[in-house]
Amino acid sequence: MACQQSRYHSFSSASRLQPRPSGVTIDESFLTEDKSTQNRKLLQKRRTLELPAAPLSHCQAPVLGGTGKLPTQGAPPTGPGHRFHPGTKAAAHQREKIRALEPLKAKLVTVNEDCNERILAMRAEEKYEISLLKKEKMNLLKLIDKKNEEKISLQSEVTKLRKNLAEEYLHYLSERDARKILIADLNELRYQREDMSLAQSPGIWGEDPVKLTLALTMTRQDLTRTQMELNTMKANFGDVVPRRDFEMQEKTNKHLQEQEIQRTSTPRPDWTKCKGEGSRQGPRSCLHVGPDSSSLSPHADVVAGGPDRWQMLAEGKNSDQLVDVLLEEIGSGLLREKDFFPGLGYGEAIPAFLRFDGLVENKKPSKKDVVNLLKDAWKERLAEEQKETFPDFFFNFLEHRFGPSDAMAWAYTIFENIKIFHSNEVMSQFYAVLMGKRSENVYVTQKETVAQLLKEMTNADSQNEGLLTMEQFNTVLKSTFPLKTEEQIQELMEAGGWHLSSSNADLLNYRSLFMEDEEGQSEPFVQKLWEQYMDEKDEYLRQLKQELGIELHEEVTLPKLRGGLMTIDPSLDKQTVNTYMSQAFQLPESEMPEEGDEKEEAVVEILQTALERLQVIDIRRVGPREPEPAS
Repeated sequence: MACQQSRYHSFSSASRLQPRPSGVTIDESFLTEDKSTQNRKLLQKRRTLELPAAPLSHCQAPVLGGTGKLPTQGAPPTGPGHRFHPGTKAAAHQREKIRALEPLKAKLVTVNEDCNERILAMRAEEKYEISLLKKEKMNLLKLIDKKNEEKISLQSEVTKLRKNLAEEYLHYLSERDARKILIADLNELRYQREDMSLAQSPGIWGEDPVKLTLALTMTRQDLTRTQMELNTMKANFGDVVPRRDFEMQEKTNKHLQEQEIQRTSTPRPDWTKCKGEGSRQGPRSCLHVGPDSSSLSPHADVVAGGPDRWQMLAEGKNSDQLVDVLLEEIGSGLLREKDFFPGLGYGEAIPAFLRFDGLVENKKPSKKDVVNLLKDAWKERLAEEQKETFPDFFFNFLEHRFGPSDAMAWAYTIFENIKIFHSNEVMSQFYAVLMGKRSENVYVTQKETVAQLLKEMTNADSQNEGLLTMEQFNTVLKSTFPLKTEEQIQELMEAGGWHLSSSNADLLNYRSLFMEDEEGQSEPFVQKLWEQYMDEKDEYLRQLKQELGIELHEEVTLPKLRGGLMTIDPSLDKQTVNTYMSQAFQLPESEMPEEGDEKEEAVVEILQTALERLQVIDIRRVGPREPEPAS
């Protein structure tokens, strides 16, 4: 019985190792093996299931009266006393059962192989479907690109059609005018034919045909003269405004003319400029300065180049400007004579880049060299990531360019040059930023404005020929500077080359407006942009002072100054207002009290000081001022 249980247990263990048709998890490593490996494992499992004949001897019962050996297989033992033991029958039964299950085991192996083949087929099918989906995705992407190209092509076609439509419309207008002229000629011919018929049949009218012809001719002449007068009246008075508007415009025009006269009239020279820089010849030379350039010939001896160069320098300048030119010429002459500069020491009032004791060599560069050096400094400053103070940057730039030994000499040389040449844009602006009289953002913003204007003009130049009509020029100016008045736009157009005899169809080489000479001087158009910017800033601060309603020596609180700014310029955003307040009261933005906080009233400053601080930064109008309500 124990033998039977052990054999049954071995069979059960072996049967659990066999694959099952369903409901059983199949080992993935077994699925991936090849057929030879599977057959080898199958043979090993079959051998484990087979029971050898030798071990069965201990399960057999002793046979009475026999030899003690098992009978031969297939033949029953002889004798009445020889019978099979019940354990032997059970073993035989188990063998029969095992033989009966052999086909089922083979079937399970076959099913397992079929399942593996199906799984592999399904994987292959999935790979194929994935490849198809990828191909479809690529085709769809190509289709999208093609559609985008078609869209761009259609847009260009629409643009071309619009242009053709405009040309056709102009052609239609010319054809219409020609048709009107042709109709007028036909009417004239018809009138002549009627005259001839009247002359041939005088009895119809009962009048003298010569008299009628003469009367008709005079009537036509009167009609022509009347039509010409009517056209003249329409041309001259077609856009006449009502008297009330006319008087208002006349008043405004008179006020603007007065301002223009004050701006362009010859001012009294600033004699204080003659002190200091022209120490030897300046004060004596300034005594001869007059409003007329012809009276400035005595200065020809002072200016290098003689009368011809002085006449060129004095052309188109008023007395105050001539003082600047004369001082620059005298100062440049004195600079050329100096070989060394005395050091200014190490005092607190001395800029960091000029703190030195002893004599400093004068490098004597040309004006062009100084301008090029300053331009290089601006380029490096704009490319700098971590901003340091501008004076420190300037000295570090000189050290990097000329070495530590010559940096101080070049600092003194550049400083003395830019201090003298006030009329040079590059030098004067660099000097103002270096001495803290102007924020470097003013220079950067002005350069960005000029670059943006050039970009807008380039976009308007569809043919990329560098030419714009005066009408296009006017349109670009108005779109780029929507807050400028008509007078300011007119000034820019005049600076760009427009004059009274110009028409809208005249072409303008707009690229030449942005050129610079070798000394960094811009064209009159860019100079006029800068002048208008400075005038707009002054007017903006004047409106702010007028809105505050206090004197310059009086104190102004932070909320009052903020309210005044928001009144004259309602389009200001909170960040910009905080920047202005931080500059006016010299407080970091992080320490600024919040709007409505009680601490705001404690932040005060003299109005004149606050306005001077605002004058340093880039402050400008953001949007139009809301019109005051009518009374």
